[in-house]
Amino acid sequence: MKKIFCLILFSFLFVGMICALTPTTFTVATYNVRNANHGDSINGNGWGQRSPYIAQLIRFHGFDIFGTQEGLYNQLQEMKQLLPDYNYIGKGRDDGKTKGEHSAIFYRTDKFQLLDQGDFWLSKDESKPNMGWDAVCVRICTWGKFKEIKSGFVFVYFNLHMDHIGTVARSESAKLILKKIQAMPKGVPVILSGDFNVDQDSPSYKLLNTSGILQDSYGMSKLVYAPNGTFNDFNPNSKTDSRIDHIFLTNNFKVLKYGILTDTYRSENKGEFNSNAAPKEIKLQENSARCPSDHFPVMIVVQTK
Repeated sequence: MKKIFCLILFSFLFVGMICALTPTTFTVATYNVRNANHGDSINGNGWGQRSPYIAQLIRFHGFDIFGTQEGLYNQLQEMKQLLPDYNYIGKGRDDGKTKGEHSAIFYRTDKFQLLDQGDFWLSKDESKPNMGWDAVCVRICTWGKFKEIKSGFVFVYFNLHMDHIGTVARSESAKLILKKIQAMPKGVPVILSGDFNVDQDSPSYKLLNTSGILQDSYGMSKLVYAPNGTFNDFNPNSKTDSRIDHIFLTNNFKVLKYGILTDTYRSENKGEFNSNAAPKEIKLQENSARCPSDHFPVMIVVQTK
């Protein structure tokens, strides 16, 4: 009986070791969804119009876990309703509760288990809402410790929105993130996503990318699809080479593919006309092309090592 028990115990331990060592693959993204405001609504880019397309984009491209920026509490609650397979973590930057923009992290509840979570402010006093250094806005970083349920792979995910004006604030925020990572047990896998408000040529970007701790997934990927930069200003016809939204990783991951998703939708039916090309029964509608947000999302597929 004792031998049988030992064999059963060994088999469970062996299966657990195999699962822990088996690489797993999942999709990570970052998406500045743009705060809901009256000015955008007047210009035809209101949240009520955009939100269904944002949710459809997320579901179609199969985001498993993703960071968001600028979302207000009501927006995040609506996204949660439109994405019933997901939950999110993150507090409002203005009061540490629900007020102000969030740097929320959404995750599939059937794929990940939340083990721990927290928030800190990008400032000298990271414990409470306040503006850091030369920033013009209060800025917050949300983090979560997650376990991929099937494989048991555990990692920490940081998501933030750096200041759009303060150059010192961006540099010091980058240093703060690196300090947080260095304070963790050695070898812990880390993902950092966000709207960094600087592109790939800026000093604060290079501070992270050349740190020896984190690396931009863009440069790690075997396959890159980047037909545009990540900021569009709600103009589907705009073009830039600047990437200001990034996903950084520790060396615990392989990046199988990287993409900037330039999906658009159509609005404002202006009439109908017949196609001049065959088949002639096709009728086309004159519409305006629109972007779901003023940023394009960045999506990557990672494999654990």
